[in-house]
Amino acid sequence: MNFINYIENKIFYILFQLLTIITLSVMLNIANVNKYYVIYIAVLLMCLLIIYLIIDYFIIKKENKKIITIVDDLNEKYYISEILPKSNKLENKAYRYALKSACKAMNDKLGKLEQEKLEYQEYIESFVHEIKTPISALSLSLDNENELELKNEVNKIDLLVEQILYFARSNNTEKDYFIRKLCLSELVHQVILKYKYYLLNNKIILDIHDLEEDIYTDEKWLIFVISQIIQNSIKYLDKAKKKIEIFSQKGKDNVILTIKDNGCGIKESDLIRVFEKGFTGSDRTKSKSTGMGLYLSKKICNNLGLDIDITSKHQEETTVKIIIPKSNFNHLH
Repeated sequence: MNFINYIENKIFYILFQLLTIITLSVMLNIANVNKYYVIYIAVLLMCLLIIYLIIDYFIIKKENKKIITIVDDLNEKYYISEILPKSNKLENKAYRYALKSACKAMNDKLGKLEQEKLEYQEYIESFVHEIKTPISALSLSLDNENELELKNEVNKIDLLVEQILYFARSNNTEKDYFIRKLCLSELVHQVILKYKYYLLNNKIILDIHDLEEDIYTDEKWLIFVISQIIQNSIKYLDKAKKKIEIFSQKGKDNVILTIKDNGCGIKESDLIRVFEKGFTGSDRTKSKSTGMGLYLSKKICNNLGLDIDITSKHQEETTVKIIIPKSNFNHLH
């Protein structure tokens, strides 16, 4: 609030005070008081009014600044009505009542939405766990009948169902992670086993090396991220000689897991958008991509204190790096 706005708000008060000074001056003049005394009193009262307005303006400005600071520092701003300093000014009581009523209504609505979200998440998790049983049974049955093509399709369903589960949980990773010491080589091999049929059927060459590094993170969440990257690599391998290379490098403060493929690559204009929710790329067949894998991977990495980076040469290769800080355990605790 600037001084002009303050004066506009005080205009009736100022006019009343000016009218009072004029009335007093007229009465003193009628009472035959020396006109110099009348002028002196009028000027003095005018000066006192100006001084009062200036002091009152700075007091209000300071109070407003204090409230703005409180609001800016508050993470959950819908609790603002509970921590605002109380004001004895009559004109502020109605505003405070309106603010408290609005905040209460908002908090009640947020509570209801949180409960609905929790119930929805619980339903999704229950559904995923229930549907995985028949999927597993079907997969085993196809193993016995040596139906590899059908088994591949069933595995795709299984991976999509798994993606649904992790999407439902991705906003609450802090309640669902378990940090411990892990061997990077073992994690990668768990993922490779999940995709062995795809890798064999598509005759993909795997070059896995230099993975004997220990890291601290959550096993199942990192396995999911690596799975999404491997899945993407498999989808977009378009060369006669298909190849995926997986290796790690030990830095001063981190371990970098690199997954590199010689697939169709990503256009430079698309690289900045690959982590956006639902983004499928301008040169990729939409039937192949949901735009969710990399979005979830980025979100999970952020929640776990990891970094993920993608570089690519269109029609040549794509490289994804997961940067795992050595201080990751301390970061999460």
